[in-house]
Amino acid sequence: MATMIQPARILTIGIDQPLSQVAAFLAEPRNFPRWASGLADGLEPAADSPLLPLAGSEWLADTPHGRLRIRFSPANLFGVADHWVHLEDDRIVYVPLRVVANGDGCTVSLTLFRRPEIDEEHFAADCDWVRRDLLELRRVLGG
Repeated sequence: MATMIQPARILTIGIDQPLSQVAAFLAEPRNFPRWASGLADGLEPAADSPLLPLAGSEWLADTPHGRLRIRFSPANLFGVADHWVHLEDDRIVYVPLRVVANGDGCTVSLTLFRRPEIDEEHFAADCDWVRRDLLELRRVLGG
């Protein structure tokens, strides 16, 4: 069954730190609770997570929506820090997260997709939440 294209917003922030430093920070899942408020209660490695480096890693997170499984892309030099949130109803929310060089610093972008069951007002609130988290990321990184 084909799925329809979801509306999306790409939220960005400039960080006055080099790409390599920001990408390395985002490649470590243990750093996400330091800036991503939805994961502020912490992450722990899933006991059954694949150990293959190219498979990425899976973690369990205490979130506002309960205890969820999150798969992170493998560490890489390209600034790709995507993650997939496995919801309790077996749906998966894909969160593309990128770091690109921008002068001596970088730009971090997160693509937020609006799921069909989310109305525009809730989506706008989700975008505001992501903006706050990106500001916190910049604060944590000192840039």
